[in-house]
Amino acid sequence: MEYDLIVIGGGPAGYVGAIRAAQLGKKVACVDKERAGGTCLNWGCIPTKALLKNAAYQNFLKHADNYGFEIGEVKYDFTKIMKRSRSVSDQMAKGIVSLFKGKKVDYFVGSGMVHKDKSVTVTDSEGKTQKLVGRNVLIATGCVPKQLPGLKPDGKKVLSSREALAITEKPKSIIIVGAGAIGVEFAYFFNAFDTKVTLIEFMPSILPVEDVESSNMVRKSFEKSGIKVLTETKVTASEVTETGVKITVAGARDDSKTEVLEAESVLVAVGVQANLEGALAEDVKPELDRGYIKVNDRYESSVRGIFAAGDIIGPPWLAHVASHRATEAVEGMFVPGKQPHQVNLYPGCTYCDPQVASIGVTEAKAREQGLKFTVGKFPYAASGKAVAAGAPEGFVKLIIGEHGEILGAHIVGSEATEMIAEIGLAMNLEATTDELISTIHAHPTLSEMVHEASLASDKRSIHF
Repeated sequence: MEYDLIVIGGGPAGYVGAIRAAQLGKKVACVDKERAGGTCLNWGCIPTKALLKNAAYQNFLKHADNYGFEIGEVKYDFTKIMKRSRSVSDQMAKGIVSLFKGKKVDYFVGSGMVHKDKSVTVTDSEGKTQKLVGRNVLIATGCVPKQLPGLKPDGKKVLSSREALAITEKPKSIIIVGAGAIGVEFAYFFNAFDTKVTLIEFMPSILPVEDVESSNMVRKSFEKSGIKVLTETKVTASEVTETGVKITVAGARDDSKTEVLEAESVLVAVGVQANLEGALAEDVKPELDRGYIKVNDRYESSVRGIFAAGDIIGPPWLAHVASHRATEAVEGMFVPGKQPHQVNLYPGCTYCDPQVASIGVTEAKAREQGLKFTVGKFPYAASGKAVAAGAPEGFVKLIIGEHGEILGAHIVGSEATEMIAEIGLAMNLEATTDELISTIHAHPTLSEMVHEASLASDKRSIHF
């Protein structure tokens, strides 16, 4: 079975790369250990968004009287909530398999091992093997959650993000270690259903990659909702007990004072690591960096004909970046004269409430780089649409260079993850605030706040 391209991994990099190669008229195979969609679709981005929608409805029902609704005691079935999340993943995974069929991509379920001659051995769940021969191989095996010593996931008391999506009983209390996007989203979800949540972060702020002002607003909102937030805090010891877990914490830089936290469960969300287990034969030794495959400007590894894209080549670990990288890698392989575009501008999104979205530099990073800039900021509380929708919490913040160029944008609030796209497009087109200002935004909309923040950067804001 000979192919122009064999893709190892069926996630946002793998399946997108496979489909793009097929669109270019190439014979393509995609191999995935479990099922199409990868971590994002099956155990990450998609199922968590289903849970967060449930959480948003639950929080609305708790405060329905603010909107004039009289609702009695609200009951929910946690098992059904989790089942709905899994059914969404099931539906989307089937959709990708259908796309494979429609695009004539051969799909194999099993573990793929790449050999130096670019052949791939596929081993299914029953141990049966078959050999695929390729002219090129694209490795897109992604990442897996990192673990903490003594806290091996067991699906009940100790969870990674994967196990947290498969539980059927709601914990009465949970400690979440790590306050990046994954930890913050789960903190919001569990808190909505009255689980006692403690969120621990080693860095000075939750969502540490975000602008400090954004992080502080989310923290304030979380604490107001009853989430206990501990920053500049590290885990020094852990113990799984008969009734749950005990986590000993101390200051990140001073461990003289310790505190023991107890909960029914702990969710470890301290990041991810490269997933290459079983993917490379002994005769394949690409150059690695901290376990990630190093690639050149064409996404080719140090082994000729073996390419890599997505999370397996390192940060940022974002599904949309992975898809872009894979498309560029494939077009670089098969489109004559095509020079792959290297990703350096991309949005980051966190889907808690309030939502967080950003692109470009933070205010702190702009100072660190010695950039000359001004800040344009507009609060949701001054937006007619936001107030009418009952979502006055948040702001739009633009970092503007000395020539009016947009250096960065940070949005906290309702639909922030949708609003960031306009600014990303503006930055890619090298638009300035003058062009944002001259673009008429419909009224009333949340996107008007981008217009107002642009005006604010020149001290011309009308409504604030």
